[in-house]
Amino acid sequence: MNTPKEIHRIFLIADLSGYTALTEAHGNISAAKVVSRYVEMVQEVLDKDARLAEKVGDEVLIVGTNAVSIIQMALNLCDKIENEPNFPSVHVAIHAGSVLKQDGQFFGSTLNVASRVAAYARACQILCTGAVIELITNKDNISYRQLGKVNLKNIIEPISIFEIDPAHVRTIKLKPMSPIRFAGCSLNRTPLQRTCLIITKITFFARLNVPKHLPVAQINI
Repeated sequence: MNTPKEIHRIFLIADLSGYTALTEAHGNISAAKVVSRYVEMVQEVLDKDARLAEKVGDEVLIVGTNAVSIIQMALNLCDKIENEPNFPSVHVAIHAGSVLKQDGQFFGSTLNVASRVAAYARACQILCTGAVIELITNKDNISYRQLGKVNLKNIIEPISIFEIDPAHVRTIKLKPMSPIRFAGCSLNRTPLQRTCLIITKITFFARLNVPKHLPVAQINI
């Protein structure tokens, strides 16, 4: 076992929205196929400054050294998934800080914060902390907006949260449809595809009807 070494890294955590419901509805084999394709897309967006450090279920952990590159990877991953037919949406969190590295694994509160921010993010949303924004030298290259400070569970201090490029999500034009078609129950879709479509539509309408963010005092993740 190697001696732990303290290093500074940027961490991206991404997981699929509705994966648990997908597993419950169609079983482990179908869910595993979705995750397999998901990991392929993650590998496709990696660049030389980052690596896939860990994957557990539908959650992946990417580690890098360049904030702009990590953000671009997040945008590329979201775009890939949005263009993948009948595929669950993804939500992403990016945080930077010091961690202990030992035998290829990372430990520390930086990962805890990243995980909590990931839980706070909604489908099709990329969130990052102020620590990441501070690492961007030319902020004109990155589109983002500040959401304010958020109290995260088991994190002592409130964390400044930013949403990356909120306009990158494609505009979806909805047409009137019957309840059967809304549920994605057309005959040419598999049960797995129908479930993915239902989750995507429910998530979309939730984003339309739920306020973007609650006041800080009401937020406890």
